[in-house]
Amino acid sequence: MSDPQISSSNTSLDLRTLTHVAYGLFALGFVTSGFLGIATLAAVVLMYLKRTDAAGTMYAAHFDWLLRTFWWALLWLAISAIGTLIFIGWLGVVATVIWTLYRLIKGWLALLSGAAPTPYA
Repeated sequence: MSDPQISSSNTSLDLRTLTHVAYGLFALGFVTSGFLGIATLAAVVLMYLKRTDAAGTMYAAHFDWLLRTFWWALLWLAISAIGTLIFIGWLGVVATVIWTLYRLIKGWLALLSGAAPTPYA
């Protein structure tokens, strides 16, 4: 028989590694300014596929954090792209890039410290 603590530990380790991979893929797409945007999409698909495995763990908060970051950034970049027609959209693009970078760093640092990202702290 297998020890439940060991299997739980392995699952936790796998989710931790998976979450680091998701942050890394998201960061790769971000740092390349969308040139490797497929990496960010891969992170999003990976998180949606493994979301049920992470349910009830600290890693579920990280998945939600990154998914919300992705969808809100996509929305604001789309609105900013429309706004560039009147030249004010560039401010929205810059603000969205700064906000996304902030959330990426804050979430990854929380993961490294073993905590869930806190939205208002």
